[in-house]
Amino acid sequence: MPHLYDSRKRILVTGGAGFIGSHLIDRLLEYGHEVICVDNLFTGAKRNIDHLHNHPRFELMRHDVSFPLYVEVDEIYNLACPASPVHYQHDPVATTKTSVHGAINMLGLAKRLHCKVFQASTSEVYGDPSVHPQPEEYWGNVNPIGPRSCYDEGKRCAETLFFDYHRQHGLEIKVARFFNTYGPRMHHADGRVVSNFVVQALLGKPITIYGDGSQTRSFCFVDDLVEAIVRFMATGSDVTGPLNLGNPAEFTIRQLAEMVIEKTGSKSELVFQNLPQDDPKQRRPDISKAKALLDWQPTVPLSDGLDRTIAYFRKLMPELTSIGP
Repeated sequence: MPHLYDSRKRILVTGGAGFIGSHLIDRLLEYGHEVICVDNLFTGAKRNIDHLHNHPRFELMRHDVSFPLYVEVDEIYNLACPASPVHYQHDPVATTKTSVHGAINMLGLAKRLHCKVFQASTSEVYGDPSVHPQPEEYWGNVNPIGPRSCYDEGKRCAETLFFDYHRQHGLEIKVARFFNTYGPRMHHADGRVVSNFVVQALLGKPITIYGDGSQTRSFCFVDDLVEAIVRFMATGSDVTGPLNLGNPAEFTIRQLAEMVIEKTGSKSELVFQNLPQDDPKQRRPDISKAKALLDWQPTVPLSDGLDRTIAYFRKLMPELTSIGP
């Protein structure tokens, strides 16, 4: 399975200052490409791309993908969208606009340039699933008017647009559904379970578990996800997705909390609060298609990935101590 490009390309990455986007940019630069990073820095952070400031093949453009963008590139990776409940519920209308208008604008750009375009979709398109694990054929169980709908339905609509552009205009698309991803450069206050638990443990604060902790998640280390993304983008035009990308190893939220406490040596206690509305009870990807099409599966176990994530947050401790989680 080829996973290096044959020649240098000029590549646009929207949401490139974000957690996943910045790791993807690192990989593309390693492969010798030129990268334009587009981000409005709503949830992205300059810290994630500071090390690229003087890189000769890297360019940062501050821009909101809800508005048209006119650049000349060979490929587009569309990762722009707040991806955690804390952030996407802060301005739900803007979240929907980012997903829908952003998709329209990136698809329009790809159509004009006749170039391949990648869409970062999400396991949230499955909602609170009644099928477990979730295969790509499952249509989901999503509340269209709830507090999470701006993200869930926005991403579902973006998928619709991608496949309609593919059918109507012959556009070459790649649609991937990311499952819970974690690792260095996560935002300390994004409300995601891994960052929440690690920061609370390092600060010696109570670890907040919503519900009784029996709900499950599957955690994919960011390096594994980036490997899958670049392999997917290198496939032929007949491979469009949607494709589940994640780690099928399943853990309860309580197991994760106990693992974080052990690894940090924290004395934090567990506290339990009510489960948020429409929070999925279980989440685990069926990645059989990704295995077959990409010759890929995750290689970083949760224990190792947590060690690297905790080490990252330890370096931020002076800052975290001053502002809290």
